[in-house]
Amino acid sequence: MTQKGNVVLYLDKELVEKSRESGFNLSKTFENHLKDLINRFSTVNSVNNFNSTDKNSSWWAGPGLNRRPSARQAPGIPTEELLTKFREFLKVDLRRSEKTAYEHTYYIRKFLNELLKPVESADVEDVRDYLKNLKISSAQYKNILMALKVFFRDFLKMPEVVSSFRFPHQVFKPKQIVSKEQLKQFYENLETPKEKALFMLYATTGLRRDEILSLKPEDIDFNKRMITPSNHEGETKKSWISFYNEEAEHTLKEYLATKKSSRSDRLFPNQRQEVIELWRTARTKTGMSITPQKLRQWFCSEMLRLGLSETYVDAFCGRVPKSVLARHYTDYNPEKLREIYRKAGLELLS
Repeated sequence: MTQKGNVVLYLDKELVEKSRESGFNLSKTFENHLKDLINRFSTVNSVNNFNSTDKNSSWWAGPGLNRRPSARQAPGIPTEELLTKFREFLKVDLRRSEKTAYEHTYYIRKFLNELLKPVESADVEDVRDYLKNLKISSAQYKNILMALKVFFRDFLKMPEVVSSFRFPHQVFKPKQIVSKEQLKQFYENLETPKEKALFMLYATTGLRRDEILSLKPEDIDFNKRMITPSNHEGETKKSWISFYNEEAEHTLKEYLATKKSSRSDRLFPNQRQEVIELWRTARTKTGMSITPQKLRQWFCSEMLRLGLSETYVDAFCGRVPKSVLARHYTDYNPEKLREIYRKAGLELLS
């Protein structure tokens, strides 16, 4: 008995439904027609030997058999070369961060997997059909639409494909910041020095999740308790400097004293699953969902409560200044920022 394997084919849904209603065995039908096609060309060595009658006959299925069709010609299969060039375009031409370039490329790959035609033939209806079937949050919809706009408008120079689509309106929802008492309770249920050090650095620096996870020893001045992240140079996100307090210093020293050797040069080497399950036990015990983002929010709220101006809070958090005064007439000297941070007297555990 001939051994058979699985093959994925991308077909028009309506065509498949009509075929099934008519009682066609799709697998057997394709197999028989493929055998017939191979038999017709069994004596032909090159596409150049085909006569015009053969090429134009009704059963002709595509490009010359002496070469593999490119991914852009094959419906539903993304072109890796195209995606590679798009990613380079994002990083070099548009100066996007590595993370943004990766995410945009990921979203476009998913779109191309659903596109049943060459990308050059894509139109507004293809994008509309794709977007209307997405069951996602407004924030994720915005990210996907942004990737599509950059891909078609800026990279492929096909602005008409995406010009009609608008970003979802962001409805303002007042935030409820987690309290210091809740954070202390959560901290008490953390189990390892690594979990505690990460928690305290997020809470007392205001830095983003990946900024902390990507830290290397040379990014920290341990004498000044100063951190200089190096992974943001975008239009709205920057990595300047921030500081951590004495409480965080204590937990960081405990972690470093127990840290195992690793091939990674990062201060907090993490597997992907570790990042996903960060503080899982504490969340289960307390019933609270504390995340790096919520700690960043608490930092901003607490620093404002302690009397810091929004300009310096934004500076510690790596936000690009918005006002002319903040951009051109504010002193961001590291020593001055250190003194401002120290005078604020930020505390969490005491």
